[in-house]
Amino acid sequence: MSFQISKSFDLMAQALKYRSLRRDIISSNIANIDTPEYKSRDIDFEHALEEEKNKLYQNNTDSKLQLAKTNKRDLGSLEDNENEKPTIFFRDGQDARNDGNTVDLDVETTEMAKNTTIYNALTVALKQDLNIFKSVLEASSRV
Repeated sequence: MSFQISKSFDLMAQALKYRSLRRDIISSNIANIDTPEYKSRDIDFEHALEEEKNKLYQNNTDSKLQLAKTNKRDLGSLEDNENEKPTIFFRDGQDARNDGNTVDLDVETTEMAKNTTIYNALTVALKQDLNIFKSVLEASSRV
């Protein structure tokens, strides 16, 4: 069952998805540390989240007329689904070793730790948001 608690809840949920994807990409980088010619990857997390925020809060900066939806199950336009995932890119600024591999274990473990901390903070925030929603429902049922 899917329902919308708030736009901020949806934004946090999307941020969790992106953080989970980032964890997988960093894990892949670490797993390929000995693969010749492997280039470390990352996602453009901030840009993807900014697009999601603009979509949720209707802060579109383009002059395109938005398709009206009367039901959450209505299909959007084809362009609506084009940017659902953040852009994956090769990290610049890291020196390649003799075998062409650009994975730096120190960078990857630092990024993994930062990502995990933010993921855990988002999880706590989502739980608090749900607890507030739950308490309002319980208070409403007592009246």
